[in-house]
Amino acid sequence: MASSSHSKLCIILNPAAKGDQARKTLHRMVKLVPEAKVILTERPGHGEKLAREATAKGYRTIVAAGGDGTVNEVLNGMDPKVCTLGVLPVGTMNVLALELGIPPHLEKALEVIRAGKRKRLDLGLANQRRFIQLAGVGLDAETVRRTHPDAKRAWGPWSYLLTAAQLMVAPAPVLRVKVPGKKEVRGAMVLIGNGRHYGGPFQFFPKAEMADGKLDVCVFPKSGPLDLLWYLQAVLLGGPNSLPEVTYLQVPSLRVDAEKAVALEVDGEYSGKTPVEFRIMSHGLEVIVP
Repeated sequence: MASSSHSKLCIILNPAAKGDQARKTLHRMVKLVPEAKVILTERPGHGEKLAREATAKGYRTIVAAGGDGTVNEVLNGMDPKVCTLGVLPVGTMNVLALELGIPPHLEKALEVIRAGKRKRLDLGLANQRRFIQLAGVGLDAETVRRTHPDAKRAWGPWSYLLTAAQLMVAPAPVLRVKVPGKKEVRGAMVLIGNGRHYGGPFQFFPKAEMADGKLDVCVFPKSGPLDLLWYLQAVLLGGPNSLPEVTYLQVPSLRVDAEKAVALEVDGEYSGKTPVEFRIMSHGLEVIVP
């Protein structure tokens, strides 16, 4: 029995991503990939459990169908030593699909999955939590933590800006960034990328590569949305070096500490507080790519 599972696909679909269209998406998926086992997540965090069960049942290709949160759950439930991750962008923003060039149309994205071309990427760890795309400590994480799921659905990315604007009244934390063998850097917010994109079509980490054995780290002296916008504008117009006050590092590991505990997010999901040890597992994950 186990051997047949190796060739079989397991697709973990987050129906919340599309509301009423979830059923349609599901039917199209079952019709287009009759050989796949499709399982629906029922609540936040469920994808992780389902991916763990699928790994235990012998599935070796596990596909996350949903947004970045779904991808992160599946990534943390599957065993990257033996399983390959597939990505189907369904519903909310899926930055990993964007990064890998997986088309946003379901039929085309499924063709990529069926073709099964594989590539090894680096895998990020924030304490024990795996991430594939990005992590953040400070304002962006605090925003993720406090943005109500209903606001997310109603406002999309704008909900975060609204929350961020409210949070900016609070004094910014002082984060200490320690890289082995380097001088400590201080800042109010730290963003960490494995790929180039952050939170959408913005190439926030222009030097990043997903298989270079390094995390790309931006340390911001201030942490307001305006500072982020200034940074983005600088990156888009002149590259990250045009903003001298932002520190841009490429390192295999780092530690972020603060006097008071500060929020952490990975792949857009709240994931605990400082202190955080970040490290990269070089080529630690196999993914399906176009």
